[in-house]
Amino acid sequence: MSQRDIIIETKNLTKVYRDFWGRPKVQALKALDLQVHRGEIFGLLGPNGSGKTTTIKLLLGLLFPTEGEALIFNEPTTNVKKNERIGYLPEESYLYKFLNAEETLDFYGRLFKIKASERRSRINKLIDMVGLNHARHRQLREYSKGMQRRIGLAQAIINDPELVLLDEPTSGLDPIGTAEIKDLILELRNQGKTIVLSGHLLADMQDICDRIAILHRGELRELGRVQELLTVQDITQIKVRDLPESAVAEIRSVIERHQGNLVAVDHPTTTLEELFLRIVRESDQFPGRRKVVDRQTPSEPVASSPN
Repeated sequence: MSQRDIIIETKNLTKVYRDFWGRPKVQALKALDLQVHRGEIFGLLGPNGSGKTTTIKLLLGLLFPTEGEALIFNEPTTNVKKNERIGYLPEESYLYKFLNAEETLDFYGRLFKIKASERRSRINKLIDMVGLNHARHRQLREYSKGMQRRIGLAQAIINDPELVLLDEPTSGLDPIGTAEIKDLILELRNQGKTIVLSGHLLADMQDICDRIAILHRGELRELGRVQELLTVQDITQIKVRDLPESAVAEIRSVIERHQGNLVAVDHPTTTLEELFLRIVRESDQFPGRRKVVDRQTPSEPVASSPN
C-alpha cells in the first residue's frame, strides 16, 4: 500500500489533560498507532471516556498532542489548510434553528467560499441525497431528530470532502432513521470518500464498517477487519442440504457417502457486542496489555456491502 492510500496515520499519539497547576490529571489517550486507508469506512469504538472524542479533536487540530503525532493526507493535523478537504459531523450539530435546509447549506457553502452557481447545484443535490426535498423550506426547529441528523450530514459534506468524520451519526434515531443514515454513509463510501465513525452503537458499526478499532481507557485494544474479528476460529460449522437426518452428526466422508450436498464448511461468527464486551473485560483484568499494530501487513478495505 502506497503512502498516498493512507488518509490518517497516528504514531504514538498521546494526550494528557492537566490541572490548573500543570500537573497530569487524566491520560485520555496513550500511544495510539493506527492507519485509515483511502475509501474505507473505519469505526472508532469505545465506552464513554475511552478516548474517541479526544482522538477526533486531535485529528481536527482542535487539540495538541502531549506526545506523538497525527497525520492527515500525510500532513500534520496542525495544518489548517487540510480542513478544506474534511467534513465533520459532531454528536450535536448546533445548527441555526430558524434557518431552513436551503439557507443552512447556503450559509456553510459561503464559509467555504463556494461560487454561487456551484453552491446552488450542491445544495439541490445534497437535499435530494438526504431525502429532505419535502422539507427544504421548513425551519430546522420543526425537524425531527432524524431529519436534523440528515441535514447535519448534508452540511458536513457541502465542501465535497475527501475525508468525513462522523461522531455518533445514528445516536438517538429510531430504526428507520438509523437505516437511512447508514445507507447515506454507504453511498458516501461508494463515491470514493473515506469515512471515520465514532460511537458505541455496536450493531450499526457491525453493519457498515470495513475495519474497526476498539479503545478502552485511552488505549487501543483491538484493530482489524470486522469479519476477521468476529469469526470464531476454533469452531467449525458445516451446512448441508438434502442429507438424511440420520447422517447429520457424521463427518465429511460420511456426508459424501450419503450423497449429501455440502453447502459450506466455515467458522461461525460472534457479534460485535460480544467482542466489545470481552475486550473491555480483558482490559480491566490486564490493564497493562494493549494492541500493537503491525505496520508491515496493512489490511485492505473491504468492498462488500452489508447483508
